[in-house]
Amino acid sequence: MKNDQTVAPDSTAVRVALWRAMHVQVDAAPHVLDDEIGLRLAAPDAGWRDRPDMDARGTRGYRASIVGRARFIEDLVAQQRDRGVEQYVILGAGLDTFAQRQPELASRLTVFEVDRPGAATWKRQRLVELGYGVPDWLRLVPVDFEAGQSWWEQIAHAGFDADAPAVIASTGVSMYLTRDANLATLRQIAKLAPGSTLAMTFLLPLDLVDPAERAQHESVYERARAAGTPFVSFFTPDEMLALGHKAGFRRVEYVSTGDLVGRYFARRRDDLRPSTGEAFLVATT
Repeated sequence: MKNDQTVAPDSTAVRVALWRAMHVQVDAAPHVLDDEIGLRLAAPDAGWRDRPDMDARGTRGYRASIVGRARFIEDLVAQQRDRGVEQYVILGAGLDTFAQRQPELASRLTVFEVDRPGAATWKRQRLVELGYGVPDWLRLVPVDFEAGQSWWEQIAHAGFDADAPAVIASTGVSMYLTRDANLATLRQIAKLAPGSTLAMTFLLPLDLVDPAERAQHESVYERARAAGTPFVSFFTPDEMLALGHKAGFRRVEYVSTGDLVGRYFARRRDDLRPSTGEAFLVATT
């Protein structure tokens, strides 16, 4: 059956995992996120560091963004767990390794990793091969979006309790969806039990990106178009906040690159900073 086929993760998911490992290998300590498990999962060729998209200097801003946003979400999850939230949903999980890196925290939650069926099967096999296994509290939830499956229905089948609060994380997804599709997703999440929290990244319009970074961003956008996966949605902070309010969230907050710098990068001596092209919507039901 189609859903049982094993399909390697897409290039974007692998790139994110490798950038997280690069942060550990080439950036000075203290590390914002210590993650080389994704590298083990991906098992790239020995020369992976020589790839053009792994250029240590040229990718500094992007890998800083990747580790900064991951750390922000995991800190949010820990905070919410302390408040009694026991469910964590990762949309487009890719090679996320929270469950393997933080088993003490993760085992106090039910973690739902949503991904394409083939990629979910691949990840399950790799976790078993590497000795991590798939404990009962970790649910790898296959969703065939192309066949019209609903991630909402699939996590329910996997044991998600819609009457209990949850943290929902969605990173690197909103830019591929139209404004209406983003609004539909937000409206669905806004129906979650009171006390639920969504952390979702979105791309800023080019004129809000640091002028020194714009040419590099334009190049990334062009490569995405050439690959057949164009970025179709960009939002100003006010537009995204308005969308969150329209969707029905009780509270919405904009978390900027500057906010992440203040939390995780301000005291670094190597001047590592996240790119300014991405921001967070944090919304609460």
